[in-house]
Amino acid sequence: MGTTQRRRPELAAFLRSRRARVTPQDVGMPPGFRRRTPGLRREEVAQLSGVGVTWYTWLEQGRPINASAQVLDAVARTLRLDAPEREHLYHLADVPYAPAPEALVQRVGPEIQGIIDALDPRPAVVYNSRYDILAANCVYRALFSTNPIPADGTPNALWLLFTATEEDCPLVFRDTELPVMVATLRAAYGLHAGEAAWEGFIRRLSAASSLFARLWESGDVAEPGRRVKVFRHAEVGELRMTSLSLSVNGMPECRIVVYTPDDEETERRTAVLRELANMKEPVP
Repeated sequence: MGTTQRRRPELAAFLRSRRARVTPQDVGMPPGFRRRTPGLRREEVAQLSGVGVTWYTWLEQGRPINASAQVLDAVARTLRLDAPEREHLYHLADVPYAPAPEALVQRVGPEIQGIIDALDPRPAVVYNSRYDILAANCVYRALFSTNPIPADGTPNALWLLFTATEEDCPLVFRDTELPVMVATLRAAYGLHAGEAAWEGFIRRLSAASSLFARLWESGDVAEPGRRVKVFRHAEVGELRMTSLSLSVNGMPECRIVVYTPDDEETERRTAVLRELANMKEPVP
């Protein structure tokens, strides 16, 4: 039995269970009489979702019919599915899942900051999908020459890297690394195209950096992933680091990025960088 055939019975059972928990009163319908089972009838779900009764019946019976994202969204709204349930519905129906756009996280709680600090002496940071720096430990700040996160604003890694001179940019191979970062930004941009905050950010950075503008126009896309990067620091020299991205539950479109020394010399220099960072950090 193929994957699709295995999912159809699961889809049927899932829809029946979700339908059973929604009452007519929940959707503004009169309760009616002689209901043999709790919840909505199939024809009521079809009517509220704007689809044919036969089509919805076949869907709930697990028959091999095609469903569009628009129709699944309508069914999900009728059945009052939350985000994880909506994603589960998409997977069972073999339809590519596209999460609804959400406002980007702009702050992190003290528990996330504590995790980032505990990764010392590894440089670590929390980015949202626009590369806003939501949290960072002192070693990251020393490596990227950034200040502590201000209370009234959010620094951005792309802005810092693209507006720095080539001599001041902490990335050694910026010609290969910066295009990957812009391609990663564009992949996230697909969920936010047309949003004022995103369009304004791209417009301002394009005006500030012709290099960013050119890379943005290329249209390339990429996903965050493991990479080996070479950094330069005025006081400790070059550092060869492996970057690893980790997702954060409950924080959509956010990731923790940890930089691990890739060789013994970088390990030694990272320890020196940590000592310098601790000396320069302001006393709270």
